[in-house]
Amino acid sequence: MEDIHQIFTEFKREFPAIHEKNEALGQLIHENAGPLDTKTRWLIKLGISAAGGHHRALVTHIHAAREAGATEEEIRHTLLLLIPTCGFPAFMEAYQAYKGC
Repeated sequence: MEDIHQIFTEFKREFPAIHEKNEALGQLIHENAGPLDTKTRWLIKLGISAAGGHHRALVTHIHAAREAGATEEEIRHTLLLLIPTCGFPAFMEAYQAYKGC
């Protein structure tokens, strides 16, 4: 996946060894830690990013979920699930990020 945030490109250039180890750990967990399919994993990561208020990660995970075959309806449903757990303001912040991608 291409970098969609300039700061991530700069991080990779400045700290290549740390980036390599972080990517390896992420890949190990994402691909080998359990039975969830790729689309479901990205939707979960999207929800986690939204719930945590990590908007750069949220945008990245929205793009990845789309690439994995998630529909706009599935992405919006994932975001709507924030309302009963995290509250309407958290949803609106995530929804704004979604609308910007």
